[in-house]
Amino acid sequence: MQKTEEPTSLFKSKKLVLVPLLFLLSACATAKPHLPMVLAREALASAKEVDASRFAPGFFFKAEEAYRLATGYYNDKSYELSIEKFKLAKEFAEKAENAARLQRMKSGEEAL
Repeated sequence: MQKTEEPTSLFKSKKLVLVPLLFLLSACATAKPHLPMVLAREALASAKEVDASRFAPGFFFKAEEAYRLATGYYNDKSYELSIEKFKLAKEFAEKAENAARLQRMKSGEEAL
């Protein structure tokens, strides 16, 4: 019996090139910052509930500004920058909330 050689399939050779290429492309992608965005949004909402814009306007303004910038970076798909700004917005919003609660307690508007 005579052996016949099977021709090398183009599909197999393309598959060997395609798998590493897909791996490299997926390694370059940055995940969307869903969690930092949600945490910053909720921190801002909590600060608004205690009227931080009146009792701690400096921190509250910085939190809103950082959130606005982060949202812009998110829409531009600059996810690393947006994550940084969302974290900064959360930090300032938490500071604004704490400062507002403290000021409200000092002025007698909020009970201990």
